[in-house]
Amino acid sequence: MEKQKFTLKLNEVGIEDIHIAGGKNSSLGEMIKNLSELGVKVPDGYLITVQGYEAFMEANQLNQYVYEKIVNLDSSDLLALKNCGIAIRTKILEASFPEDLSKEIADEYLLLSATSKKENIDVAVRSSATAEDLPDASFAGQQETYLNVAGIENLFDSIKRCFASLFTDRAISYRQSFGYHHLKIGLSVGIQKMVRSDLGASGVAFSIDPESGFKDAVIINGSYGLGEMVVQGAVSPDEFIVFKPLLKKGFPAIIERKLGNKDKKMVYSDSPNEYVKVVATSSLEGQSFCLNDQQVFQLSSWVCLIEEYYSKLKNQWCPMDVEWALDGQTNELFIVQARPETIHSQRNEESIVTYHINPVEIKDVLLKGIAVGDKIGSGQVRIIPSLGSDISKTGFKKGDILVAEMTDPDWEPLMKIASAIITERGGRTCHAAIVARELGVPAIVACKDATKNLVNGELVTVSCAEGDVGMVFKGELGVIKTEISLNSLPKTKTPLMLNVASPDKAFQFASLPHHGIGLARMEFIINNYIKIHPLALLKSSQLGDVSLSNQLNEITKGYQDGAAYFVDKLANGLAKIAASAYPRQVIVRFSDFKSNEYANLLGGEHFEPKEENPMIGWRGASRYYSESYKEAFGLECKAIKQVREKLGLDNIVVMIPFCRTVEELIKVYQVMEEYGLKRGENDLKVYLMAELPSNFLMAEEFAEHIDGFSIGSNDLTQLVLGLDRDSAQVAHLYDERNLAVKKMISMLIRSAKAKNVKVGICGQGPSDFPDFAQFLVEEGIDTISVTPDSFSKTVVAIAAIEKPIVITNIMTENALKMFEIG
Repeated sequence: MEKQKFTLKLNEVGIEDIHIAGGKNSSLGEMIKNLSELGVKVPDGYLITVQGYEAFMEANQLNQYVYEKIVNLDSSDLLALKNCGIAIRTKILEASFPEDLSKEIADEYLLLSATSKKENIDVAVRSSATAEDLPDASFAGQQETYLNVAGIENLFDSIKRCFASLFTDRAISYRQSFGYHHLKIGLSVGIQKMVRSDLGASGVAFSIDPESGFKDAVIINGSYGLGEMVVQGAVSPDEFIVFKPLLKKGFPAIIERKLGNKDKKMVYSDSPNEYVKVVATSSLEGQSFCLNDQQVFQLSSWVCLIEEYYSKLKNQWCPMDVEWALDGQTNELFIVQARPETIHSQRNEESIVTYHINPVEIKDVLLKGIAVGDKIGSGQVRIIPSLGSDISKTGFKKGDILVAEMTDPDWEPLMKIASAIITERGGRTCHAAIVARELGVPAIVACKDATKNLVNGELVTVSCAEGDVGMVFKGELGVIKTEISLNSLPKTKTPLMLNVASPDKAFQFASLPHHGIGLARMEFIINNYIKIHPLALLKSSQLGDVSLSNQLNEITKGYQDGAAYFVDKLANGLAKIAASAYPRQVIVRFSDFKSNEYANLLGGEHFEPKEENPMIGWRGASRYYSESYKEAFGLECKAIKQVREKLGLDNIVVMIPFCRTVEELIKVYQVMEEYGLKRGENDLKVYLMAELPSNFLMAEEFAEHIDGFSIGSNDLTQLVLGLDRDSAQVAHLYDERNLAVKKMISMLIRSAKAKNVKVGICGQGPSDFPDFAQFLVEEGIDTISVTPDSFSKTVVAIAAIEKPIVITNIMTENALKMFEIG
């Protein structure tokens, strides 16, 4: 009978060998065998089979010991869990390797060293369990990994520690939560050549947005040094978002870059008592991205290849969670792990659930950070500086808000019972974020000074429902839950589009059955992401304001100048919105701040006049061709050009707001051309925001020069009825459904259709009043754009009116009277 083999080369196993190699190693072997020819690089190595682990356990009679310790364990009893874990791990670490197993391990290590022409090669020793990286549970971080291990003795010690990590407190607790039998799970250990990422960079990447589940994005997180710092959440990493459809067409489709707070990194240690150490990053590293654009492009392409391969292998869509490393010596990228994503791939996509804080209850915002998930949780703050040796002494109770500098897998027993989690460090793909999503617990990471600014016992509400920014509110606030069943929504003949202000929320609404974005407001991005007056960025050196110059220099650090900062930030926000709807149309309105709003931006007071009524003053088109502002408008044009032409998101249509005359429109076109945007060139379409009475009265004349109208019902109502929509004294008169407003809209639709020009509406009216949406359908409007929270009720209202009524372009007197009464 042939002697059982306890080690295998990584390229000798594949995805069907989980029972032999565990999830991690079988996946590595699969990639080495099948993706290396496509250029995907995976470090070489070998593995100890599950049978090797079993032989170790049997030789030391450990299975019976484990069973006796764990059979009656209540994992919710944290003290009992702690004592059980310590006892089992100690027993494993005291055990010895069977002779035949130890010989195989040593022989393979010497062979691996010889291929690298080195006596004792540095290796990564990785645990790979049979119940790991499964489609329904990630078991993320449950078992240990040891880096920069060199020499036979250190290797054996690390392997035993991997075996023992199958019985950490967190692993025992996690398996019991998912109903996995402790003794039916085996462990393989992978031994791979180390990638010198201590001299380069490393991190994680998802082939899906881990927050929204948006399928068309690759999300990359990374930092300098070894990858454990990113996985553990010890640093706030750099983040890159890459749009897959255009990446596959060869575009440099990086639609967002965020520079992380990379204040430290993990590197090799020279000490004989430790393999790695943590050191501070240099000021240059802290201020620069850990990957260049070409590396982001290459890594994203690999992630897409891996997703495509595994999806074909499993005969179903299989988004992937990948760990990568950049070798600082050779400048080569490597994939060091790949596993199926386990949250959104298992989610029911037949409905969309959203959460909102009741606006009347909103109180002080105490802190902000990076949101993980989209839920809201309330409870008492429990600050835990460190976990310590006895988790039961933390005083943490079910429903508390867990607040810590950072968490690691040992914290999972507390994370399971928390109503929300707040950490000072970490990024969207750190272990704490992954586990929080899996548990369905809202979490805010990179929440600076949370342990200092929050108070033990105070009642707070943690909201991740505001997009990428998570907020901590004072007190317990009411939560409104909305669920939209996509299967129950009727079909409509009139296309429905979305009004999307925040790039952070764009991916969240991508799965709604909409026909594009009817309104994306530039000023939201400027106000919330750039926060600086564009002329301050262009002309701050001429002002003699030292304080302002210092602030701007700090904010725009890493950019060539203020103009580059503005263009890049604006382009990133627009690209994210455009990508969320691609290839459907996205109508982007040029900025429409009033002078008093512009003055509130950093540096704005130096450039804005004090107007008696800014609402009908220097805004919209009149700014764009003004000699005192057109250079700032040029930055907006450059951002549009960058998104459409460099990134390839040519689904963007631009819209000009508050344009009083046809002559103004022509002047705006001249400035646009000066800065690289020409209507019709590269199929650029230009819409007019129809919101002034002159736009409606002169609709046929305007139609000669545009590709479409989009009705802005807010300003239209204000100007037709002659009231200030910001005035509380006349608020009772403000109603888009007023007969005069409706007559204007009817007039525009008739005139536009006579000129074969499309008409949509993007004002608030259809979102607020379904009967107003019904009126628009009867008039023959081409598209209706509403806010996402009003989408379902507007669909229902439109479907109800479309079925029994034949749509005409001319509204009868009786119909007008009916709507006036209604």
